[in-house]
Amino acid sequence: MKQFKTLFLLMSFLMLGLISCQDAVTIADTNVEFEKRNWSYYEKIIIPVKIEATDISYNLYLNLRHSAAYKYSNIFIIIHITGPDGKKFSERREFKLALADGEWLGSGSGNMYSYQINFKENYKFPVKGTYIFELEQNMRDNPLYHVSDAGIRVEKAL
Repeated sequence: MKQFKTLFLLMSFLMLGLISCQDAVTIADTNVEFEKRNWSYYEKIIIPVKIEATDISYNLYLNLRHSAAYKYSNIFIIIHITGPDGKKFSERREFKLALADGEWLGSGSGNMYSYQINFKENYKFPVKGTYIFELEQNMRDNPLYHVSDAGIRVEKAL
């Protein structure tokens, strides 16, 4: 019984260590849910992210969830990043969501598919402070049906 308790404590500390290491890497991981799973042009997602260090690199990801009824194999999104100094950077990006045969690339649970797609790798923020990330859908449809939520993940690059 004593060996079981020791093993249990050892495993608990190991799991805590792994969880705390993972959290130290993640700076932000925020999603915004869309009402009725419809993303309108006018519904921009706004996410503030505080950056403390400019001497390290970060990986930036798009978080996205949609249902199996989503009718496209991709999505176009305009990403705006406004720095604490007021400088704004914008780019239109296409994110591939499915293969040519229709197989979804995201991880599935029921009829929902989740993605975490890297859009900037080893990126260095120029100044410390709070950056504002804005996401807007840029597809032909308005609203864009069957999109559950979208967001941003920022993590320290290893």
